[in-house]
Amino acid sequence: MLLVVTYSRAARTDLRNVCRAHEDCVVRQFGRAALFSGTEFGAFQALRLHEKHDLDIQIEHVEPFEPTDVPKHVREAAKRYEAREEPATPYERFASGRDLPDPDQLRGIDL
Repeated sequence: MLLVVTYSRAARTDLRNVCRAHEDCVVRQFGRAALFSGTEFGAFQALRLHEKHDLDIQIEHVEPFEPTDVPKHVREAAKRYEAREEPATPYERFASGRDLPDPDQLRGIDL
């Protein structure tokens, strides 16, 4: 898929118009951004916007996020944290003294 992000009012307007006119290549629209299908037509629409608005359009090639691709200890930590009794408890305090990854450890390791 292609993530198209706009950085000006004119680019946003044109993105909205492209999304309305070519719904078949739009996976999802987010206001200032949209996901286009990973097809040549989706790329064509993204590149049209880039040609017209240059640096006011950013295009990124993205992949769907699959939770099962994340290490089990991270998935388990998220599950246990969301099941906590006190919703206002920050993760760092929640993880302290438990068999859960330290937040600094999580920040330092790329997926």
